[in-house]
Amino acid sequence: MDGLTHLHSGKVRDLYGLPGGDLLMVARDTISAYDYVLDSPIPDKGRILTQLSLWWFEQLADLLPNHVISTDLPPGAPAGWAGRAIVVERLDMVKVECVARGHLTGGGLKEYREHGSVSGVGLPAGLQDGSALPEPIFTPSTKADVGEHDEPMTYAEVEVQEGPEQAARLRDVTLAVYRRGAGLARDRGIIVADTKIELGRRAGGELVLADEVLTPDSSRFWPADQWEPGRVQTSYDKQFVRDWLTSPESGWDRASGEAPPPLPEEIVDRTRAKYVEAYERLTGRTFT
Repeated sequence: MDGLTHLHSGKVRDLYGLPGGDLLMVARDTISAYDYVLDSPIPDKGRILTQLSLWWFEQLADLLPNHVISTDLPPGAPAGWAGRAIVVERLDMVKVECVARGHLTGGGLKEYREHGSVSGVGLPAGLQDGSALPEPIFTPSTKADVGEHDEPMTYAEVEVQEGPEQAARLRDVTLAVYRRGAGLARDRGIIVADTKIELGRRAGGELVLADEVLTPDSSRFWPADQWEPGRVQTSYDKQFVRDWLTSPESGWDRASGEAPPPLPEEIVDRTRAKYVEAYERLTGRTFT
C-alpha cells in the first residue's frame, strides 16, 4: 500500500507507519482469550471497539490527552478500513499494564484467595467473586509479548521501574479514568468491574491515553441489575468467550498447551450481540 509501512501486528490490531511519522492503527475482528488469538473472528468487532474508544476519548478529554489525530483514512488505505482505523500519534509507550479494579474477580480473585491481597494491596477478609471493593485500587502488571503471560506487579515494583514520581502519576491517571468510566457506565446500567489502559509519553514526557479505552476487550462489563456477588457474573465482555472455552462443551483443556478450538456460530453471534449491546447502552447510539 502506497505510503503505508506495516510495523506490527498485535493480537487484535495492526500498526502502520505514515509519511511524516504518525501511525495508522487498524482494529481487526479477531478476538483473544487466555493469550491465544482465536481462529473465529467476531464480525464488526474492530469497528465497534474503535467507535466505542473514540466516544470514551471524548468523555475523558479533560482528564488527559489522547493519541487520536484523525479518523479519516489516509491515501492508500483500503476503503474497508473505514470505521476501524484511526491516525494516531507516535508515542513512547509505558511498559506497564495499568489496571484499576473496583470489583474483585478473575486473576485478582485468585490472588486474593491465596494472599488476601491483589498486587500487594491488602483487602478486607470475606470478599467473594464479584464483591465491590471499599475503593478502586491500582493493580498493575507486566506488559508481556504475544503468547506470554502478564504477571502482577506491586506498586513498589512500578516505582523501581518507572521512578516514584511517574509511578504515582500512572496510578492516579489510571484510577481517574476508571472512576470517570465506572460512573458514566453505572448511569447507563453497566458496572465496570475493572479496566486496563495503555499510556504513552510525548517527547516532553506528557502522559497520553492510547490504544483502546473502556471497551469490552480491555474491561469487564456487567449488567448492574444482574450483579450478585458470590457467583460468576453475567457479562458484556469477552468473559462470555472465556466461559465457553473452559466449559465441557468446548472440549478444550487449557493446560494442554494446544490452541483453543474455533467458536461455534452461535457463540460468535451471541458474542457480537454482546459487543453491540454494550456499545449502544454506553453511547446511546445505534450501531449500524
